[in-house]
Amino acid sequence: METKLPILVVEDETVLATGLSDVLAFRGYAPTAVGSGEEGLRRALAGRHALVLLDVMLPGLSGFDVCRELRAKRPEQPILLLTARGAESDVLEGFRAGADDYVTKPFSIAELMARVEALLRRAGRLAPADSKPFELGRWRVDPAARTASDGKRAVELSQREIGMLALFARDRGRIVSRRNLLLEVWGMSHVENIHTRTVDVHVAKLRKKMGMSETDPLETVRGEGYRFVS
Repeated sequence: METKLPILVVEDETVLATGLSDVLAFRGYAPTAVGSGEEGLRRALAGRHALVLLDVMLPGLSGFDVCRELRAKRPEQPILLLTARGAESDVLEGFRAGADDYVTKPFSIAELMARVEALLRRAGRLAPADSKPFELGRWRVDPAARTASDGKRAVELSQREIGMLALFARDRGRIVSRRNLLLEVWGMSHVENIHTRTVDVHVAKLRKKMGMSETDPLETVRGEGYRFVS
């Protein structure tokens, strides 16, 4: 049986801590939630966690204090800060304290999980999302060979194109926003204020290469993103 990656959630808001734990468990992780900075630091140092999700505003030791001490004693520990303090000075303080990434409250579950999984992949704790062959409509995509085949012809794909297809396959039937594509495929951490047509250009090239239209099977959802419907 595959071992579930342990994730420590340090969050004093009970409802949020429970919600985060439920989402992480649903995604196949093994979460543990604690409600104070002191307990979070103790648990983080006593065990081995694939990731520490750390709130900044905590009773007792702040998230910044916990992050600094944890980083000093466990330099390799992946740490993701959760903060309602989105000012640039607060973000910079978080990075100076040793955080690998941060998410500003309120956040969407999709964004949080994209950040969690991107950080786990960077830390080598999670296999690449596009490491195994998968089906997408009439196409079979082989990431190792960097090809897609529909039984009649095969096309060569870039690593980024494979990442895009893997995301469309994972979320088939649901809208994949340009923001999530930038987060998960391009690896951009903070895309709130990024305005770019890079995603649209890459999708257009991918459609042309694979003979897809704007409506079948890869839909353009105006103002929102894309949805694979086949």
